[in-house]
Amino acid sequence: MSDLPTPPGGIFCGDTHLFAVRAYYEDTDLSGIVYHANYLRWFERARSDLVRMLGIDQRAAVEAGEGAYAVADLHIRYAAPAKLDDDIVIESRCSEMGAASVRIVQRAMRGEQLVAEQTVRVGFISPEGRPRRQPAEWRAAFDRFAEGHQ
Repeated sequence: MSDLPTPPGGIFCGDTHLFAVRAYYEDTDLSGIVYHANYLRWFERARSDLVRMLGIDQRAAVEAGEGAYAVADLHIRYAAPAKLDDDIVIESRCSEMGAASVRIVQRAMRGEQLVAEQTVRVGFISPEGRPRRQPAEWRAAFDRFAEGHQ
């Protein structure tokens, strides 16, 4: 069973995480253009794998009753339509670190062309939904990432 493929997690390039996606038929509307909400899914997948590659075990934190990240605010701008079969690279950078939150800028790129860009702030919340300090080792992992030292 060890010969089975595993999902790609992306790669680090300095202070940027790169995550490849492809626009499949299911991602598009009737005209063959990627439906606007699917960019959110692509950005979320890239963030999830970024966090995993930083060594942050969100599932263990939830199961231990420590808390989880939740989207606190998000702004997205669409610059050009992605279309069926386009290869897109999601670039993610940490732009701000707080005691309880992280702000990440993400760009969907088709080659050198910007397709969409979002800024998202995720906050660490308790199981009751209240903001709380991120675990120190999580902040340290994001600090190393922001400095280009994964």
